[in-house]
Amino acid sequence: MTEEEALDLLQRVGAFRTGHFVFTSGQHSDTYINKDMIFVHPRETSLLCKGFAEAFKDANIEAVIAPAVGAIILSQWTAYHLGEMTGRDVYGLYADKDGEGGLVIRRGYDKIIAGKRTLAVEDLLTTGGSLKKVVEAARAAGANVVGAMAIGNRGGVTREAVGNPERFESLVDVHLEQWPEEECELCKKGIPVNPDIGHGKEFLARQKKETS
Repeated sequence: MTEEEALDLLQRVGAFRTGHFVFTSGQHSDTYINKDMIFVHPRETSLLCKGFAEAFKDANIEAVIAPAVGAIILSQWTAYHLGEMTGRDVYGLYADKDGEGGLVIRRGYDKIIAGKRTLAVEDLLTTGGSLKKVVEAARAAGANVVGAMAIGNRGGVTREAVGNPERFESLVDVHLEQWPEEECELCKKGIPVNPDIGHGKEFLARQKKETS
């Protein structure tokens, strides 16, 4: 899948939004890629994952892993397409939140992934932190992480930032204007934060609490 094809698909499903948004990282931006609008379209989600599989079809991938919960569907579809392309069984797994801000591989998946050539997948990257946690959790379970891939890289995230796997790719590189909260140009202009997408609701609740 080319970047142009991926961008066209994201636009078709209404994943691009403009306004004032707060990312998981706390950064503010005037543009948001709403991943939730991707996942309600199974065909389009499958096509994006087929793009992942195409990029790594010659890497002898044996397992695909993603962070819970949003990206689980990506590991499943990517593993499916890799299996179809290679004629081999490929495991689709996920890492659970450990309750302390990290990720851990449970449910017996740690035994399955040990020693496997593994691809880590994620939806959208701003800092690369969540994908790095997946890579580290997989390695801690004994996996050989040979690649990492995301639908969109919206923060100029580097291979080193996601745990330095052998290969790191994204379907789309999106260069968004984004600012730390204290430097946000939109806040300075009094443009209201969208509470319905991203982490705007949490930001507004915290702001209200601080001023009350």
